[in-house]
Amino acid sequence: MAKVTLLAYTPDPEKTVAAAAKLCYSPVDVDHIMDGLTEEKTADFVDMLARLGHESPIEHASFTFAIEGVSRSFLAQMTRHRIASYSVQSQRYVSEQNFEYVIPPEIEAIPQAKAEFLASMEESRRRYENLAEILQKKHETELLKQGKEPKAAARAAQKQAIEDARFVLPNACGTKMICTMNARSLSNFFSLRCCNRAQWEIRGVATRMLRLVRGVAPHLFARCGPPCLRGACPEGKMSCGRAEQVRAYFEHLEETK
Repeated sequence: MAKVTLLAYTPDPEKTVAAAAKLCYSPVDVDHIMDGLTEEKTADFVDMLARLGHESPIEHASFTFAIEGVSRSFLAQMTRHRIASYSVQSQRYVSEQNFEYVIPPEIEAIPQAKAEFLASMEESRRRYENLAEILQKKHETELLKQGKEPKAAARAAQKQAIEDARFVLPNACGTKMICTMNARSLSNFFSLRCCNRAQWEIRGVATRMLRLVRGVAPHLFARCGPPCLRGACPEGKMSCGRAEQVRAYFEHLEETK
């Protein structure tokens, strides 16, 4: 299962958002605005912003997550959300010998399918290691001929080898990343990826991320989640048909694990 950790976030994110919004319409200085924002007034103001759909002020709050134990398939989906910053474990500089992998639940549930999957992973590992070994020998020989010191040649050859050997690695290959988004980008991300129509892996990560940010900014993210929380499902004939159950789940999200 993926591991999601909230590493850092804007100090007092809801007060920061409320101050940014108030500043747009206030003649007084920032210190005066901040002094007037009690916890209750901040909560009420952020709730009002959410009801009005006034989203630009929430961009001032940012949240940084560590995401581990996810697949390269997840990575391809996650990085489609472009108003964000990503740092991802490199397959170019980190050897994937004995790589970890993610097993889809549907495959996990069927013994025959799981056996096929595990065999495929072992074959990918073997091919990767064989390719890396062949390529490393070639590069090391060339580097030694060029006068490179043996230890330096071995290190450089290994890096060159795994750069090309990684092309045989599967989508299931595990990876990890650190991701930073502002609250507006997160709101859009939750709307798309917490929906039952989203792919299972990114839906699980998105739901964990939402649970974490609600813990530190409950008013800011109170209305976040799939679109059916805020009205009719926009998926039409493709709807999961379980809007009531989805609403009940996200209403009590902090109580679930």
